[in-house]
Amino acid sequence: MKKIQLAIISASMIGMSATAVNAQSKFDGVYGQIGVGYESVQPSFSNSNVTVSGVGTAPIGTSISNSNGFTGVVTLGFMTTVSKDFLLGIGVDYSPIAGQTSNYSASVGGVSLGNGEYNKQNSYNIFISPGVAVGTDGLAYAKVGYTGASIKDTFAGSSATTNYTGYSLGLGYKQIIQGGLYGFGEFNYMSYGNKTSSGSSQYAGYTVSATSTSNANAYNLLVGIGYKF
Repeated sequence: MKKIQLAIISASMIGMSATAVNAQSKFDGVYGQIGVGYESVQPSFSNSNVTVSGVGTAPIGTSISNSNGFTGVVTLGFMTTVSKDFLLGIGVDYSPIAGQTSNYSASVGGVSLGNGEYNKQNSYNIFISPGVAVGTDGLAYAKVGYTGASIKDTFAGSSATTNYTGYSLGLGYKQIIQGGLYGFGEFNYMSYGNKTSSGSSQYAGYTVSATSTSNANAYNLLVGIGYKF
């Protein structure tokens, strides 16, 4: 009888151990969240020049300010437990809020070509997210993704929108408040690759063309709430 009792106790302990190892995290499943915070966009120009037919080429000098201000991000994603205390997720971020408008100027040989302004719009991020459980109610996670955004540019009365793509990196922490409701804090960095644009016009019988290559880096700091369904 004692041997049978010991066997039952051992089997129960093994079962409990297996259940603990394979238990789902409170963050398993589909989730949605809304974050607000601060964003900084840092663009730059390179290899920019103006060419006058039959005369020559001169570099364009630029001065551009960062775009700093409020941002908001909506996220939809899914996470699943891979092993004890380790989760893996996928998700999509979207920012419906246009960034703060900022200014820039251009000149050739000290002669001003004019002033312009720009802002970032319709940014998105498609990411994978490994996470590590912290206690029973917390989750520390990272994000690696493919990101894109539109930059609206107005110069000398003419507007254009350029689409940029690149990669993103992020770190964050979530904490269960009650049930499926949680709060989170997050830092994200986005690097947008080079984009070359050009144009030409006629002036005093000459063809004047300009070419510029631009890129941008951006980061945001977010806090918000979410719900795990």
